[in-house]
Amino acid sequence: MKIDLHSHTNMSDGTLSPQELSDFMGERGVELFCISDHDTTAAYGKFVPPPGARVITGIEINTTWRENEVHVLGYGVPLGPSQINELLEYNQAQRRIRAETMVERLQTAGYSLTLDDVLVESGGSLSIGRPHVAKALVGLGIAESVDDAFRRMLSRGKPGYVPQIYTTPQHAIEQIAAAGGIPVLAHPGRLRDRILIDDLVGHGLRGLEVFYPLHDEADTREFRETARKYGLVMTGGMDFHDIRYHTQGVGMDVDAADIEPFLELVEVFA
Repeated sequence: MKIDLHSHTNMSDGTLSPQELSDFMGERGVELFCISDHDTTAAYGKFVPPPGARVITGIEINTTWRENEVHVLGYGVPLGPSQINELLEYNQAQRRIRAETMVERLQTAGYSLTLDDVLVESGGSLSIGRPHVAKALVGLGIAESVDDAFRRMLSRGKPGYVPQIYTTPQHAIEQIAAAGGIPVLAHPGRLRDRILIDDLVGHGLRGLEVFYPLHDEADTREFRETARKYGLVMTGGMDFHDIRYHTQGVGMDVDAADIEPFLELVEVFA
């Protein structure tokens, strides 16, 4: 079964429009997908799924835990008013403050960059992120590429680095569940401290993103076992943002039996 339950559009930090991403899913033969933009569901209502494809509503909420970045996916979340709206507004405000601070620090370091330059790259998105700052630096000729901008200016210890201060993963999980969604921990292999999973289960975590392109075989085995241990459902996705940096594109083949427990929990739209 070809699925992709983790992907991004230009409503957050991806480069494709919602319809372009949906069309890409169709080109790759993806049978089931979710657009899980950072801290916004704005993509929904802006695309028509490919014929035969099924869609699950979703979101990826950025959170901070002990100065670590932790992402929580929320599946089946409502698109109208719900308990997570206040949380999203908080995160979006923090994103704006972070971008402003990055610009100020880069200006102090001698780089000719303005917040307007960053906002142009964000395309009006409420989910402004570090990639938008990086793209602005590239557009101004200050950096050769997004990777160059991150490496020389935006990573930890560099002049434009500003740590994230978002909601906590525990709060995100609780609010997703209160809104009727299914909270799933994104790319657990990227965690600095995997013991966090034990704590999050106690706060209502329902699933793990077991299948992920940066997980090696040992990671996948470990997270399968963790899911079995705690009775968590398994999901998978490519975390696609931009074909220039995510050359594998969208869609991954998984055993339908691995995904069926998850599908039993969420509403799937034809």
